[in-house]
Amino acid sequence: MNRLSSIALGASTLVLSLMVSSCGRAPQLSADNIDTVLGHMTLREKIDMVVGAGNETFTGYGNTKKLVPGAAGTTVPIPRLGITPTVLTDGPAGLRIDTMREGQSRRYYHTGFPIGTALASSWNTQLIREVGSAIGNEAHEYGLDLIFGPGMNLHRDPLGGRNFEYFSEDPLLTGKMAAAYVNGIQSQHVGATLKHFAVNNQETNRKDVDVRIAQRPLRELYLRGFEIAVRESRPWSVMSAYNMINGQQCMESRDLLTTILRGDMGFDGFVVSDWAAPGWRQSGREIWAGNDLLAPGSEQQRREIRSAIKDGSLSQAALDSCVRRMLQFVVRSPRFAHYAYSENPDLKAHAAKSLEAAEEGIVLLENRAQTLPLTAQVKRVGMFGISSYNFISVGTGSGNVKTPHTVNLVEGFDHVGIQANPDLSRHYRQIISDTIKSRAYDPLGYAAIPEVSIDSTVISQSAQADDAAIITIGRSCGEGADRLATTEFNLSEVEHSLISRVAKAFHAVGKRVVVVLNVSGVVEVDSWRNLADAVVLSWLPGQEAGDAVCRVLAGRVCPSGKLTMTFPVRYEDCSTHDNFPYDYHGPKAIGNYPKIPRNPAIKNVHYVDYLEGMYVGYRYFDTFNRPVAYPFGYGQSYTHFDYADASCRMQDDGNFKLKVKITNSGQYAGKEVVQVYAPVPSLRHQLIAFGKTRLLQPGESQTLEVTFALRDMAYFDEQENAWVLDAGDYPLEVASNARDVRQTVHVRTSSRMILGRVSTALR
Repeated sequence: MNRLSSIALGASTLVLSLMVSSCGRAPQLSADNIDTVLGHMTLREKIDMVVGAGNETFTGYGNTKKLVPGAAGTTVPIPRLGITPTVLTDGPAGLRIDTMREGQSRRYYHTGFPIGTALASSWNTQLIREVGSAIGNEAHEYGLDLIFGPGMNLHRDPLGGRNFEYFSEDPLLTGKMAAAYVNGIQSQHVGATLKHFAVNNQETNRKDVDVRIAQRPLRELYLRGFEIAVRESRPWSVMSAYNMINGQQCMESRDLLTTILRGDMGFDGFVVSDWAAPGWRQSGREIWAGNDLLAPGSEQQRREIRSAIKDGSLSQAALDSCVRRMLQFVVRSPRFAHYAYSENPDLKAHAAKSLEAAEEGIVLLENRAQTLPLTAQVKRVGMFGISSYNFISVGTGSGNVKTPHTVNLVEGFDHVGIQANPDLSRHYRQIISDTIKSRAYDPLGYAAIPEVSIDSTVISQSAQADDAAIITIGRSCGEGADRLATTEFNLSEVEHSLISRVAKAFHAVGKRVVVVLNVSGVVEVDSWRNLADAVVLSWLPGQEAGDAVCRVLAGRVCPSGKLTMTFPVRYEDCSTHDNFPYDYHGPKAIGNYPKIPRNPAIKNVHYVDYLEGMYVGYRYFDTFNRPVAYPFGYGQSYTHFDYADASCRMQDDGNFKLKVKITNSGQYAGKEVVQVYAPVPSLRHQLIAFGKTRLLQPGESQTLEVTFALRDMAYFDEQENAWVLDAGDYPLEVASNARDVRQTVHVRTSSRMILGRVSTALR
């Protein structure tokens, strides 16, 4: 469309709107008249629909002051046409809204659930759907319309700053978990948002970094999870990413947001920008690309879109497409339906669901000589480490939740009838109190309190008086920065010393030592794990943290969590090590930071080369048989499971059904996660299916069934620009983890199959 025709169309739209106003009431929006309403909108009204309310409500750090205080933002209402506002909120681990409201004494609490990695460690899609449903219900009852979650970018590197919000280093597990989460949220009539699309795997300079990546890993690893979630849950929204892919800004890439997302994947919702996109973006080009809502919104963006329409670089048709999708969202929203939200969700029931999810996400890493569960003879424990008393329940940034409480380990042990050493408790609580008093307010959430050295005399006294030692190692992280290898992957000298001295003192008198990892991401374990009798990975398990951990330690719950990423022996062993900002100390990625000059361009800051290609996580370690601390899918139990009678058949719908008999041959009731791996060109194997048993009593069996499609076994052929499955015999590994194969079945294909061509390549 040329400039003159664009101006003429805008003028005719305005004239038509004025004619309708003079002849009678303008049409009022409904699900059946979206195009009619669109035809009566002025250019200003259309622009208002694609730019958030921004300056009218935004107070910084993604907080609004109107409608629902503390929400991330709102869309603009147009009363003339019956278009209501909508309210948008962060929510990867629960709602992020204010608990206090001006002029009210009541607290509007919301449940703090386990972080994304902890949820995924359950490998239980039904449970994740139930968590999503609880979060969606709270959003519905508090007057919210859309949740910005789940976060689902891949754990490309163990030091990714927002890995805690995400699920896994594997795209199939990521996609299945995200789909379950979305289906749960949207069962409550509010929308969910997949984010951040796409290849947003580092925080360092995430607003401007250019990801240079080949087509096969792009499709198989970084887009595959989004495709699965889009197809299996039909999310209302997808959030575009700040970064570039092969020189194209994600927010400005029509290839990514329209051709791939809407065309290849079949997405039918609206795309929202990542928050407060920097000023060097082109708003008109973002709308042209198919970025339907620019959030939180600013007058500058409105001016840029108007100018783009005026100079012909943005057509009315492209703008109308975005407006139409926003109107479709509005008519689906609870606020448009005038839902009488109660502001009283069932927080008690949701706390119980948070506890269940936390318990199932706990991973038992070590358990020598059946140290766990703690025996009835353990009446009192000596608890060491700041996080034993100041347990970290959620992350920071947009993944932060203002929980009504966090159950710490002292409370958790008390609830299972075990006392914490009161002298140690007083000592640590004083340290925590002094530290908190000196902290400045941080609206994004506080980081963990650094560990402190404990006098050896105190340790010796505890070893004499207490029945066992519990050492908690804490790590928190969040939006804005990646983790550092030296201080956040590796343990500090103080932490090493604490583990060593406590282990020496307790072992000298024949008592056991348990280490609890209250961490947001992967940490180094190889140098110290032999000093501990048991190691329990709790992640950041939400507001019921202490109860979940202590119920597992005491044997009230049998651990069933499995790792969703590999634990390397050393960080330097990772395939991404040379192409990740593992020790970066420059400007962060959020806030009003200026654009970092690209002259000279800094490796892993201005650009990052994904030279590892397909060799990410277990795909690298297993293909090249590299040693690891713990493999992908690993997790011990208090009981034992036998695998038998595995079989696989193609169904009438073309999908495969794999069956395997799982028998609990141990002494505790427990659940088992079954993982199915298949070979793929250039890789030893990849995950193609998984399932989790019900709670099996000792001696009980279950024939577990999992399904998968031919596409799940395929690879992306860059020459064909298509998903391909070669002819041949495929041995399928039925496994307890990626390196513990229990049964093998075979699938044979007689000819090479093209399982779907794609429309474009991001080159």
